Amino acid sequence: MRHYYIYYRIPLDQAANIAAAIQVLQQQLEAKLGIRGRLLKKRDEPNLWMEIYEGISESREFEAALSAAEMQTGIAGLLSPGEKRHIECFEEN
Repeated sequence: MRHYYIYYRIPLDQAANIAAAIQVLQQQLEAKLGIRGRLLKKRDEPNLWMEIYEGISESREFEAALSAAEMQTGIAGLLSPGEKRHIECFEEN
């Protein structure tokens, strides 16, 4: 199984818009793949957010669905200037 961790910085004045977009993105992933994501904010650094998606068995399918949902929700355009979503994937031993 694989686990995806996606982190990025947001402009705090866009937090509500980004949270709404992430909610839509996660709803799309859950509807399409049955994968429920979580959204976290770093303690003492509220502009650093992380999405977590665990128990992924089909990486290609997940990554394609994630990319499509990112484009549809326009999340990239809401992030802090020059910021991008950093995707890390970990596997169980």
